[in-house]
Amino acid sequence: MKRVMFISSTGGHLSELLQLDKMFSNYDYTIITEKTKSNLKLKKRFKENIHFLIYGTKDHMLVYPFKLIINCFKSLYYYLSFRPDYIITTGAHTAGPMCLIGKIFGSKIIYIETFANINTKTITGRLLYPFSDLFVVQWEEMKKLYPNAVYGGWIF
Repeated sequence: MKRVMFISSTGGHLSELLQLDKMFSNYDYTIITEKTKSNLKLKKRFKENIHFLIYGTKDHMLVYPFKLIINCFKSLYYYLSFRPDYIITTGAHTAGPMCLIGKIFGSKIIYIETFANINTKTITGRLLYPFSDLFVVQWEEMKKLYPNAVYGGWIF
């Protein structure tokens, strides 16, 4: 059975990622997201299949670099503990380091550009586009910005 890691930051990115939950049972899977009060309830639903990184946005610029460094180490730990064949992500910042780690160790990277963007690239999309094994956009218009992307339609 293929091992698949699903990772995203909290909020809309996580909401999009969880739209894929019907396919989770087809794989040996784990979910990685940020630890927030609202995300802790996901532990009841996904039990040992969900793990958390430190919540931290770029809005808190003084502590963000430290949280990012800690999350990089936590990501390496989660990656080595699970060893996924595939990493599927909808972004954002928490997913970048995990995808880089995965690429180094040979995992296939599947990036789904957020539904929220129709005419502009996200920062994570710009970073992951060059080395994603499959880059999916949810709007046909995004193919102009990411010519090698696959139009997958909306996941909502």
